[in-house]
Amino acid sequence: MSTHRYAVTTTWTGDRGTGTSGYRDYARDVSIRVAGKPELEASADRPFRGDPAKWNPEDMLMAALSECHLLSYLHAATTRGVVVTGYEDAAEGEMELVGHAGRFTRVVLRPRVVIAEEGMRQAAADAHHDAHEWCFIANSVAFPVEVRPEIVVA
Repeated sequence: MSTHRYAVTTTWTGDRGTGTSGYRDYARDVSIRVAGKPELEASADRPFRGDPAKWNPEDMLMAALSECHLLSYLHAATTRGVVVTGYEDAAEGEMELVGHAGRFTRVVLRPRVVIAEEGMRQAAADAHHDAHEWCFIANSVAFPVEVRPEIVVA
């Protein structure tokens, strides 16, 4: 067993001069930094008084799930002898709100995978199972993550 550590610095940048003196008096803008990487400008989602032009936590969770499956899939495909020449995911998630609290209830990944040869189709489909099992992010969330792949031959 090995342990990996991650560090992020999140800084609120939304003080409009009066701090949090009132619910409408501050912006939900945030700067997110990881050493050696470009800074990410983020905010709350629009329904929560955020800037819709910036990444929000819900976007980032969806992106993490989608990218984690993609990277796990590429590894699984390689180990199964599948040559992948294209991959695009159109992921969707559902979140329910109850009062001030909310939670994701499910995410559906819809990867469209392009493979080099017809004879690789079954192994390409099986690689999605491996990827789902190996994805660190999907293994860390408390809601179902469904994978509904489409496999096409180049």
